[in-house]
Amino acid sequence: MKTNALRKFRERLARNEPVFGIWVTLESASITEMAVALGLDWVVIDAEHGHLDWKDINEHIRAAVRSDTVVLVRLAERSTALTKRVLDIGADGVVIPWIETAEQLREAVRDCCYPPEGRRGIGGERATAWGQCMAEHTAEANQNVLVVPILERVQAVPHLSELCRVDGVDVFFFGPADFSASAGFRGQWEGPGIAEQILAMKDALTASGKFCGVLTTGLSDLTQRVNQGFRMLGLASDTGLMLRALHQALQVVDRDRSPATSLSPTDGRALQQPLPRRPAHIQPDRDALIATLAAASTVELQPDITVNPMVGGFNTAQQLTTAIVTLQPNALLACHRHPCSESITVLSGTLEMQVEGRLYRLSPLDNIVIPRWLPHTARNPDPANPVRLHAAMPMSFPEREPVSRHFPEIPMPDTSTGMPGMERVTRFATAKRTSGIGPATEFIDYFNSNLVPGIEMSGGFARFQPGGRLPAHLHDFDESICIIRGLATCFVEGQQHTLDNCATAMVPRGRVHFFRNDSTDIMEMIWVYAGPLPERIVVDEICAIAPPDNSRSHDL
Repeated sequence: MKTNALRKFRERLARNEPVFGIWVTLESASITEMAVALGLDWVVIDAEHGHLDWKDINEHIRAAVRSDTVVLVRLAERSTALTKRVLDIGADGVVIPWIETAEQLREAVRDCCYPPEGRRGIGGERATAWGQCMAEHTAEANQNVLVVPILERVQAVPHLSELCRVDGVDVFFFGPADFSASAGFRGQWEGPGIAEQILAMKDALTASGKFCGVLTTGLSDLTQRVNQGFRMLGLASDTGLMLRALHQALQVVDRDRSPATSLSPTDGRALQQPLPRRPAHIQPDRDALIATLAAASTVELQPDITVNPMVGGFNTAQQLTTAIVTLQPNALLACHRHPCSESITVLSGTLEMQVEGRLYRLSPLDNIVIPRWLPHTARNPDPANPVRLHAAMPMSFPEREPVSRHFPEIPMPDTSTGMPGMERVTRFATAKRTSGIGPATEFIDYFNSNLVPGIEMSGGFARFQPGGRLPAHLHDFDESICIIRGLATCFVEGQQHTLDNCATAMVPRGRVHFFRNDSTDIMEMIWVYAGPLPERIVVDEICAIAPPDNSRSHDL
């Protein structure tokens, strides 16, 4: 046990400073050596998931001996036997999964303490210098060992006030994905309402004098989590860091793609075998609606800059807002930032975007995605013509914050695709096209969590040739579809709509729908999902064409 490292860890927290670390899942002890060399405050060796055995765990702990990096081991479960073993071989503490009640947490603390306070056995391993520092170690271990419970089930919520009062615990960690799964949103990092619930729990724990931690999903998420008050911040897992770097490198050479669960490479868009009906666990609670520019309200954002909201909380959309923005000649949108990411697609005209001073010149159908909290401005450089934009944010009611800081202007090349880990720019002329989703269609992905790690939404451009169409499908999140060229026919569970001139369909979670181009001209759309990946569930077309029928909504 490294008492100096533990002391410095706690001193940082006492000063309300964040402590940063990584989650280790791979067997190479070089990963922990790198973390130590770079001065990370902590590493967690994951012995709950994955394939690490005791030799691997021991090598990771050995790599951090005599350093100021705290080494914790996440156990597979709360267990007296597992706890004593990892502490004996030199871990500075344990991370305990699936803690729900105060009694479970008290049991975990007892497992980590020598008698009479606990029930840890005394062993002659690394922790006691193989029995030669037994008196010294046992005298200081109980007060120094770090016990970090993970709150990852909604069942913990009623017991939160009792959990706050358990002695011997400094930090609580959150597991958003498991928390979402326990709330019925399996496969989502933070399902509907989960982010807000975790923040409320964090506030309650912080008010009681505890500190909270979470694994971040990207650079912008890291900044947000620090601002939210989380203090034990996971930069990523070792595999997450490697994949993030690989995706960024592959994007540069236009070879990026996502794998299937079989680990075979895929673009994630192959047509699925249709299900006969909608899955029972995805039942819609709202109707689809069509918003038109003629009926949309006009909001003056600044002089010469107007916004026409198309989709958002005002018309029942959840975690999604889309709008048409118009900048008159020479109009400049003042520098600001948002607590969420933002997508901007040029529909007509030329736009100059500055992100922390980096200046991009964008043409029609170019897209820029700006991660949360990055200051940016927008300008129409044309002295005679307006510029029209499509904007999207993963919030029901968008917020923005003015930024007064001045950033030196840095012109970016016309071919620039943004800054790795920061803003992403898609140049329409050179963007990768994907076909095969439906006959006579092609797609461009502007953004998703594979392209922009940590982003909360996904979206892109689609072109339908005459006769082009998609299969009937639904999503586990809300969707906005804006028709920017031509005429589109939309079917949503027995309803048929015709859309053009930036008319936008808001299709809520669970509604079966599809689009078709019945005209003799090209049809184009900008689509945005309130989910990080463009995932769809394909169902029988009758589910979209015919009115809802209870007999088609039962369990599969």
